[in-house]
Amino acid sequence: MANIKIFNYAKESYDELLHKVSWPTWSELQSSAIVVSIASLMIAFVVYLMDISFSSLLKGFYTWL
Repeated sequence: MANIKIFNYAKESYDELLHKVSWPTWSELQSSAIVVSIASLMIAFVVYLMDISFSSLLKGFYTWL
């Protein structure tokens, strides 16, 4: 009985992935990848600036003490 449920689940999942899901086109996928890459680089740059700022701030604080 459990094997039949697993088989039906797999069959319905496969059918849904093939016929009911709207997959992006190749150009949409490329556009999204570019947007994600640029956003990731911007966030990484902001984190880098924060790291440098806090590092210099803490160095100044500890040399002041």
